[in-house]
Formats: sequence, structure tokens, C-alpha cells
Amino acid sequence: MRLTKMGHACVRLEKDGQVLVIDPGGLTEESALDGADAVLVTHEHFDHFEEERLRRALDGNPALRLWTVGAVARQLPGYGDRVAVVGHGDTFTAAGFEVEAHGELHAVIHPAVPRIANTGFVVDGSVFHPGDALTVPGRPVETLLLPVHAPWSKASEVIDYVGEVKPQRAFALHDGLLQDVGLAVYARLIDAVQPDAHYRRLAPGEGVDLA
Repeated sequence: MRLTKMGHACVRLEKDGQVLVIDPGGLTEESALDGADAVLVTHEHFDHFEEERLRRALDGNPALRLWTVGAVARQLPGYGDRVAVVGHGDTFTAAGFEVEAHGELHAVIHPAVPRIANTGFVVDGSVFHPGDALTVPGRPVETLLLPVHAPWSKASEVIDYVGEVKPQRAFALHDGLLQDVGLAVYARLIDAVQPDAHYRRLAPGEGVDLA
């Protein structure tokens, strides 16, 4: 499997000629969906879900399918079973990838802000994209896509989350609001406290082959 980091919270996974894209939102390059066979969207926030972009992709490729939470699916009517609603505990196959859904709610931004649905995805039993939550998947994962920075998190929580999941490797996710100095600070903190996670940030468009 090849993992390519796209802008902010989006990744592309490629295996056996198939492409699975997760969270191609408003801070992600338009090219993120090029050649996609399947899309997963964790929740409805703009940096994870851009309605018009997904409409164009679905209209342009009749074979493209999307799995997501109900709030996103309701914004994309008219596509029949090409847009499927999933939630915690569901399992399905998307473009040849075996996917498990984990988690139910977005992390708390502020007590005054209503929480929305958020479902993370474990792909092929090895790669976990949690969306906007620090969901512990309840199963080992080799690769954690780590949301390093968000309005709803603080550094100590992010670092402790790595320790709870215990991945073999962690790649930065949800990093679009950080400049170089902030990225370096997070890297030093995570490496100092969780060295076994082998934390690394991939630049947008940079890929890595996963064993």
C-alpha cells in the first residue's frame, strides 16, 4: 500500500491499481480526487468535506463511491447507493480496501459548540484516520494518521493519544493551520515523549510505501 499525504487532513491510499481518498476537504488540493475509485469522509466540517468538489467527482466518474456519516450523505442526495452511510462498528470494502468504522462523535471544541458525528476509518487493518477525534480504535494499528493541531486539541492530549494507540509509525495529519515553527515544535514534543511512534510529517504530495 502506498500512502500519499495531501493538504491538511487528506490522504490517498493506493493498492493494486485502486485509489482510496480520505477527507478531501477545502484545505486540500483539487488534484486529491484525481483517479479516485472510492472516497471516505469522516465528518461534515469544511476542511474535511467540500460538497461541490465531491459532486464534480461523482458526476465525472460514475464508478466512484463514497462512504461517510449521515450529515454528509444528506448533502449529496441523488446518488443512490453510491453514497453510503456508515457508523461505528460497520465494516465494508471500498475499492478493494477493507475498512472498519470507529468512533461516533467529533471532539469537543467548546461546551457551547454542539458536537457532530465523526467516524474514523481503519483501512486494511493497518492505517487509522480518526478524523477530528482522538478515538482509540480498540485494535492494533501499524500506522496512525495523527491530528497534530486543531481548535479542539492541546499538545499533551495529542501526545498521550499516540501512547494509547501505540502505532509502529505516526504521520502528521490536520496540520494545515501550522507554519514551519509550529510543525517543528510538535515534532520535537512527540519525538521526546513517544519515540517508539517514529513520528514524521509528510509534505503535501509526498508519499511513502507501507510494508
